[in-house]
Amino acid sequence: MTQLTAYLAAEGFEADLDQELAGAAVSRRHGRLVLTEGPAIAAAWAANIWHDARIIPIASIGEGAKALRAIQRNWWPYAPTLHRRTALMVEKLPKVSAKPITFGQPAPTAPLGSFTLLDESTLLAAGHCSSAFPNGELNFVEDRVNPPNRAYLKLWDVFTRLGVRPAPGELCVDLGACPGGWTWVLAGLGARVISVDKAPLDPRIEAMEGVMVRKESAFGLTPADLGPVDWLFSDVICYPERLLRLIERFIAAGTVKNFVCTIKFQGETDHAMAAAFAAIPGSAVMHLSHNKHELTWVRLATVALPDGTV
Repeated sequence: MTQLTAYLAAEGFEADLDQELAGAAVSRRHGRLVLTEGPAIAAAWAANIWHDARIIPIASIGEGAKALRAIQRNWWPYAPTLHRRTALMVEKLPKVSAKPITFGQPAPTAPLGSFTLLDESTLLAAGHCSSAFPNGELNFVEDRVNPPNRAYLKLWDVFTRLGVRPAPGELCVDLGACPGGWTWVLAGLGARVISVDKAPLDPRIEAMEGVMVRKESAFGLTPADLGPVDWLFSDVICYPERLLRLIERFIAAGTVKNFVCTIKFQGETDHAMAAAFAAIPGSAVMHLSHNKHELTWVRLATVALPDGTV
């Protein structure tokens, strides 16, 4: 039997996923879902990857729900078409919550399968997916009062996905910190934060306990200027090549334990540069639910990451 894998593109980035899958044997497209033959490959622009997908002929909604329950308990639909029929099938399955989560809640540990109706009598289902969140999307109960912008959601996202975050007292460097969304998250976790930016931080963020400000360019800093660092963060707006050179300097110096950096694309997506980041040993590249035309590159000292993508 041919092994099938389905990739659900991050919303709005279907073309980027298509380019990543250019060498794959695509057998069908269904909305944002791309069905291929063969095992999964690294695909940073996929919000969720459906492993060992099955095509299941069904004669009725009840038969489809029964087939899903025979595989496992928890399922989430993807329904670009046949919305009412999909909803009726969901009613016959155990309820799965899709409420926004509060930051600090751990990621779900129960397997969450994904399914879609390709047509009225054909079900595509996978009991094993790359994400434990519905369609790979994280939605938080947002703080609309304290952070200076919505960039903080990217850190909430990556910390929740990977189940790791800075511990109280650890030293973090936030490159390109202005206006301070990431610094707000890090200082709120009890970390010590060196916020680096020529532009000023929001005064409320600068006044937070543990925040130290350096009003200079992130690219003017050297590993020797900072010394040993537990975490290096970057949400700097710059060309990916420049960020890669900065990261390579710190990796070569061996002074940083953990990295979380946003790769921001100017114009067309540079897939070759994304691959260069993914090729760094021990790292992964992913499109977070709160990324725009950008990817997040992560390299952690204590958490094993899948090669290239999560």
